[in-house]
Amino acid sequence: MREVAHLTHGQVIEVLVANRLFASAPLVRVGDWAREWAVEEVFGIEADLLNDDRIGRALDAVAPELEHIVGTVGASAIVGFGIDVPRLYWDMTSISLHGAYESPEEGFPQVKYGHPKDRRADLKQIQAGIAISADGGIPVFHRAYDGGAGEVSQVVGAMTALRELAAPRDFLMVGDSKLISYGNLLALREAGVRFIAPAPAAKIPDGPFAALDMGQAQPVDYIAGRDAGKPPAKRGHYRVLEDTQTLSGPRKRDPQVTVRRILVHSSANAAAQQAARTRRLEKAREELDRLRSACGGRHYATVQKITARIGVTTSKRRIGSCLVTSISTDEAGRPALTWHYDQEALAAGAEVDGWYALLTILAAADADAAEVLIRYKDQPGIERRHSDFKGPLAVAPVFLHHNQRIAALITVICLALLVFCLIERQVRQALGGDQTVRGLYPDNRPLRPTGRMVLHHLADLRIRTGTATDPPTIQITRGVQAHLLELLGIDETRPRWLETSKPMCETRV
Repeated sequence: MREVAHLTHGQVIEVLVANRLFASAPLVRVGDWAREWAVEEVFGIEADLLNDDRIGRALDAVAPELEHIVGTVGASAIVGFGIDVPRLYWDMTSISLHGAYESPEEGFPQVKYGHPKDRRADLKQIQAGIAISADGGIPVFHRAYDGGAGEVSQVVGAMTALRELAAPRDFLMVGDSKLISYGNLLALREAGVRFIAPAPAAKIPDGPFAALDMGQAQPVDYIAGRDAGKPPAKRGHYRVLEDTQTLSGPRKRDPQVTVRRILVHSSANAAAQQAARTRRLEKAREELDRLRSACGGRHYATVQKITARIGVTTSKRRIGSCLVTSISTDEAGRPALTWHYDQEALAAGAEVDGWYALLTILAAADADAAEVLIRYKDQPGIERRHSDFKGPLAVAPVFLHHNQRIAALITVICLALLVFCLIERQVRQALGGDQTVRGLYPDNRPLRPTGRMVLHHLADLRIRTGTATDPPTIQITRGVQAHLLELLGIDETRPRWLETSKPMCETRV
């Protein structure tokens, strides 16, 4: 594990291939996988020696060293690859699990019920927090947490670890709304750690947004990634205003924390929210009209049943603020429903579409309101790394008996993610300019290469067996393969392999 921190560009692919042991794929025996991916030829490990029990023992050996591995590998990657870490993005994700785990190992994250990101509340889970650098989107730090741990309560611990990782340089911590609480802001301020995070919706009522004057908002020179290829007229645009917000502690003697508040309006968000509201209103209209027609019938013969059904629609479609209903009964006691939408309430809701708030303690001299937004907008990059974590590097079903093995496996996957992202960063840096390359897709259009696409094109490279006078070489079948190897600084005429009992044969690497 510690060797990962000292990778050369030529060894990067080998380490990632080794970590493909856990890659999402049709279920195969570990030994078969090892033969397919030339583990014996490259690493000198006989394929038949690899099995589920050996994986378990390896995870047991890794588990006691997790803190050391995570800290040293992340720090060494920062130094060895020149990763710039003045800005780190922190977020947590969840991994759903099957099983009881009734005898957990002490000192390791506990498998518990929580609030899973995949909405499988019926499953227990373990959580993982990942810190991503703005430079290349590299996961330089990670940590596993109990399944039931609250994200808000993990911020201070993550902040302490990231400050040590970035030392002696100051860093900017960017997170989601879970970062914002009185205790967290107080700790961040006292530690001198700068941060940017969106204010939770509960802490910003609609009233302040409705009172904002769009004409006074400052335009921001920023183009979202999704709009980069669109004509200017169809691109979303952003505007910002600035004020302050003060948070008070639970006790009167607690010091108040005042932070800068950047009020952001996104035209794309506004359009999306308006479209979503229209869909909700239309769905609710259909349901309410059906209910009105069914009033007095067998299923809705009483006011109580009608009221209950209105409550279901109101909650499901989130229309409680604008729905006005009235239930009357005739002389025979049959109920009747009338309803309408409050147009003033709808107009008031439309006034706040597209607005949200960012909180920060960055000094105005270091970043004005527009710059705060621009620094925050890289936050979706960490969501992409979570997608990589659960996509190209997703774990195939593995039976793990103890929570310490789960924690160790998370670290192995995160180290694979680190190497995966370093490959992507290396290729993009070597490209320079617009960081695009042709040949990744059949239509030959220029694209920014991703780690997934790089490995897709390199996955079917083959080695031509060598002789005493003619060393083995990598066989390249497509021009894009040669280009990617060149960008990675890999000499295809000098493949790395070990002397083993079996002669080298044509196989994948």
